[in-house]
Amino acid sequence: MSLRYYSTNRNLENVAGVSTFTGSVSFKEALLTGQAPDEGLFMPDSIPRISLSDIRKLNGKPYWYAALLVARAFLSAEFSDEILENVVRDAYTFSVPLEKVYPEVYLMRLDQGPTASFKDFAARMMARLMSHCRRPGGRINILVATSGDTGSAVGEAFKGVAGIDVTILYPEKEVSPRQKKQLDTIGQNIKSISVDGKFDDCQNLVKQAFADEELSKFNLSSANSINFGRIMPQIVYYIYAYAQLAHEDEEIVFSVPSGNFGNALGCEYARRMGLPVAKLVMPTNENDEFPIFLATGKYQKVSPSRACISNAMNVGHPSNLARFFELYGGTVDRSGNVHRYPDLEKMRKHVYSVSVSDKLTRETIKAVYEQYKIVLEPHGAVGWAGLQAYRKECADAKLAVCLETAHPAKFPEEIHNLLGLNLEAPQSLKDIDGRAGSTMNMTKNYADFKKYLQANLINKE
Repeated sequence: MSLRYYSTNRNLENVAGVSTFTGSVSFKEALLTGQAPDEGLFMPDSIPRISLSDIRKLNGKPYWYAALLVARAFLSAEFSDEILENVVRDAYTFSVPLEKVYPEVYLMRLDQGPTASFKDFAARMMARLMSHCRRPGGRINILVATSGDTGSAVGEAFKGVAGIDVTILYPEKEVSPRQKKQLDTIGQNIKSISVDGKFDDCQNLVKQAFADEELSKFNLSSANSINFGRIMPQIVYYIYAYAQLAHEDEEIVFSVPSGNFGNALGCEYARRMGLPVAKLVMPTNENDEFPIFLATGKYQKVSPSRACISNAMNVGHPSNLARFFELYGGTVDRSGNVHRYPDLEKMRKHVYSVSVSDKLTRETIKAVYEQYKIVLEPHGAVGWAGLQAYRKECADAKLAVCLETAHPAKFPEEIHNLLGLNLEAPQSLKDIDGRAGSTMNMTKNYADFKKYLQANLINKE
C-alpha cells in the first residue's frame, strides 16, 4: 500500500493568507514540490514498521544495506527494487565510522562523504531519487537556504544532474571561509547567493518563493529539510548504528546537535518505526527556543537568530519543529505561531534538550581532546556537551551515540586556536582550495530575490 503525504497545516482554520491544503500527495509529488501549497510541511500518513530481526541482520553489512531497508519501507510502492538498490549503492560509497570513546559511549562520524558533512547522506540519495522523478523535457529548479553545510552537500550531489538547476542562499557573515569557498565554487548547474542577513532570512526567502504563484511555472522544489526527501535518508544512520552496536533488544540514546531539526527528526522517525531509542537528546547552541519550550511549555522563537561558532545550527525557529509538533499532536506555522500545543508530557518522555553556549562548546572541544585525543568540531561538541548533560541529570548509563556532523578540518581557525593543531583536510576539502568562483551578493528583500529568479530560472530543457 502506497504512503500518502499530508500538510502539517491541514488543521489550520481562518488564518490570514493561508488556504489550507487538506488533500494528500504521493512521495514523488512531495519530493518534487518540497513544500505543501499552504506552506506546511509534508508528512507520511502512516509510519512503516521495521522489525528488530531485520535490523539485526544489518550487523557487519555495508551502510547501503540499511539505506535499502528504509527505502523499501517508504518507497516500494513508487519505485522498483532495482531503482532503489541502484540509488543507495551509488549514493553511499563512503564509510560511517563508529568510534568507541569510553564504555557504552560512541561517536558516529558522519563526515566522510564528498563535502565532509552529514548533509551528504540525505543530499546524495535525494538527488538520485529526484532524477528518476523528473518529467522528460521538464526542468526542476531547486532552492536551498543553508547555514553552512546543507548548500555545499546539495550542490555537490546535484552537480551535473541533467534537467535540475540549484540556487543556494547563505548568510554572508555566518559561514566559515572554507564553507564560503565551497559554496561559491561548485559551478555548472549550481548558483550560490550571499545574502546580507541571517539564515532565517534565507529560509524565509525560499519559503516565500514556494508560496508565490507567479513562480510556479519554474517547477520549484526544495532540498532543505523542509522536503521529506531529505528526512527519510536521515533515518538510516540511526538504524545502522544500532545494528552495529546494540546487543539483543538493548535500548540506545542518541545525541543529535540540532539546528533546523531535520537530523533529529530522522531519529524520531526511526524510533516510531521500531528502533529501541530510549531518549533522543537534542542539544542546541545559544538559539535556545526549543529547550526553553520543553522546560516551560511555552514556545517563542529567537529572532533574530544568534550567531554561534556552531554556525549550521544558528536557527531561531526550526522548520522541522512543525513536524515534531505534528507527531505529538500540535501545530506551529512557519512564522513560529503556535495554533495548538503538542502533548508536552509525552514529548518530554522521549526528547531531552539543553542549550550549549559557545563557551561550553570550546571547553568541550578542549576537554575531549585532552582526555581522549579525539578532535570534535563545534557542532559535534554541542552534541557531546548535550549528551554529558543528559547522562548527568538523568543518571542514564545506557548505550549512547553522539553524532559528529562535520569534519573538524572545516573549522581550521577554531581548532588551531583551541588545540594548537593544524589538521590535514580530507581530499574532498583539499580539492576545493584549487577551485575558482565568484560571489553574488543580494539583500534579504524578497522583491530582489524574486526579480533574480524571474530573470535567471528556466522551466524547460
